[in-house]
Amino acid sequence: MTIKPLFDKVVVEGLKAEEKTKSGLYLTAAAQEKPSTCVVVAVGPGGIIDGKEVKMQVKVGDKVLLTKYSGTEVKVDDKEYTIIRQSDILAVVE
Repeated sequence: MTIKPLFDKVVVEGLKAEEKTKSGLYLTAAAQEKPSTCVVVAVGPGGIIDGKEVKMQVKVGDKVLLTKYSGTEVKVDDKEYTIIRQSDILAVVE
């Protein structure tokens, strides 16, 4: 099954969270933070949203930084994704 986002929505997949701190301590799954760096999996077409034309600035494969508590988490075929608005993306990581 694939996810096809609508309007200005973007589907991202979180990169693996750090399991070890810089000082060498291992973190449990509960202690790991939600990743803020993600990879874009699918992009909506954009269009007219709230009376304004929205042009999509990201593309599939881009690494992006997200706001901390953005989006809706979904699980499809045992993989976890987050669906966000393009405006919740802070930057593209190059």
